[in-house]
Amino acid sequence: MSDRESDYVAGDVNLVDDIDEIDEIDEIDEIDEIDDDGETADAARVGDVLNFIARSMADEPDAVSVDVSERAGKVVLSLSVAPDDMGRVIGRRGRTAQAIRALVAAAGARDGITTSVDIVD
Repeated sequence: MSDRESDYVAGDVNLVDDIDEIDEIDEIDEIDEIDDDGETADAARVGDVLNFIARSMADEPDAVSVDVSERAGKVVLSLSVAPDDMGRVIGRRGRTAQAIRALVAAAGARDGITTSVDIVD
């Protein structure tokens, strides 16, 4: 294997410029506070992840809304978007919706939360 510095090309996604940046990313503060709505802060954080993903995809980001509720020990996230963005969020054969659900599930799993994403009209 060759030396890391000699093979470095600016913009190469396989190499890391600064190892200290990874350490900063890995530092996660655990929050066990209760919000005014009675939802845990971790559940609200998962809702923020879904909100960020949906707003990034939508042509009308102001029409995106995420409602967080708990049902049977599971955090249920209801996503609503503008009618014109519905096809974009669902994707062909629901592949985009499944990818969104997988990302939100991974974000929830990090905090020990089981999630479910419903896309509503």
